[in-house]
Amino acid sequence: MCSKCGLPQELCVCERIAIETQEIEVYVEKKKFNRIYTIIKGIQTKDIDMKDLIKKLKNKLACGGTIKDNKIELQGDHKYRVKQVLIECGFAQGMIKVRV
Repeated sequence: MCSKCGLPQELCVCERIAIETQEIEVYVEKKKFNRIYTIIKGIQTKDIDMKDLIKKLKNKLACGGTIKDNKIELQGDHKYRVKQVLIECGFAQGMIKVRV
């Protein structure tokens, strides 16, 4: 049973609703030793399974990554490909902003 809506887990739509209402920002940042990281910010960790999401992103993009300070950090410049993968995962296209 879901603790939020009271429905069985098979019928629960809480995560689906949470996914569609997220405002996500994707940008690239240079870090230590001039390495480039793609940062995904704005995903609410209480509503989304972050470990499952980062696993999907790393598999689709063939890169390493981690979760730090409620942000996903992926190794390399994947800002445009990340948007497509997030859309495939169910996030709303209009809610994903890619910073150039």
